[in-house]
Amino acid sequence: MEPVLDVRGLTVELPARAGWVRPVNDVSFRLAAGETLGIVGESGSGKTILSLALMGLLPHGARASGEAILRGHVADGATGGAERNILNATQERLRAMRGRDIAMIFQEPMTALNPVMRVGAQVEEAIRVHEPKASDADIRRRAMEALEKASVPDVERRARQYAHQLSGGLRQRVMIAMALAAGPRLLIADEPTTALDVTVQKQILELLARLRSELKLAMLFITHDLGVVAQVADRIAVMYCGRIVETGPALEVLRSPKHPYTEGLLRAAPKLVREKLVPIPGTVPPLDALPPGCAFSPRCSYRVAECDARVPSLRSVNSVHSARCILVPGASAGALLDASVRPAAPQKDTR
Repeated sequence: MEPVLDVRGLTVELPARAGWVRPVNDVSFRLAAGETLGIVGESGSGKTILSLALMGLLPHGARASGEAILRGHVADGATGGAERNILNATQERLRAMRGRDIAMIFQEPMTALNPVMRVGAQVEEAIRVHEPKASDADIRRRAMEALEKASVPDVERRARQYAHQLSGGLRQRVMIAMALAAGPRLLIADEPTTALDVTVQKQILELLARLRSELKLAMLFITHDLGVVAQVADRIAVMYCGRIVETGPALEVLRSPKHPYTEGLLRAAPKLVREKLVPIPGTVPPLDALPPGCAFSPRCSYRVAECDARVPSLRSVNSVHSARCILVPGASAGALLDASVRPAAPQKDTR
């Protein structure tokens, strides 16, 4: 089965005083229908810029190269094999694709929602922009259905309210309803549980998992929280300084990390068992002053001279797990790329 999203060699460059910097550097992955890929990394690792590139929302002056092939109905009514390289699409085409083919849940719903517009009208607008000939009654019915799918209680009353009248959890549910109202095949969730308390966070994660299963969505889930990504993702891609440094099935990566950065993130994450947290030494280097070779080497306890010689390639641990580290037994470059982008079948949670 062809993936819904096929990203190969995606690079984003931004202008800086010292020249161009690359917050996203040669990123490749595939995402199938009904599958969730978790993108994990510290602030500044390139996660959000990656999502904005896929939405065609990069800041002015940015330039993107590579391929991001989106398959599906692709905004023109075609179905099945229709495909489009997002990076080459015109602004008109991108506007047609957003919401209809690819949608995004933004990190802070209070700033993403219009404060002077009723939330029901905002969901209706997400449908009307793609189906201007639909009747008002049909659009309203579909908006109420979208709110119900997002588990918004008492939808008639909530739809008449404004964002400031809703709790953080309800705002996020409205954002989910807006994202799904026009029936996209790919959903990008950028830190959707940030600033929510743990009980609401659990409800939002369960809601996203249910919707993904029911609607056969391909979902890109962006987070810095390893505990969250363990609950929702089938596969994980760990990013550092714009590059994917480890990728593989979620449970395998979390239980047996092969890159020192992933290992450090796990040691620094809070656990139920009381034990000392071990922070990763140092800080993330600025993009305009990256060290030679491996970007993580100045912070790595396993560092050797070879680490500074060149940027390591993704090395295959097995057919679905790879890491960008010279400590991983080598394989051919072609095999490494194939292993890094090959989707795995969704896993069942056996915990």
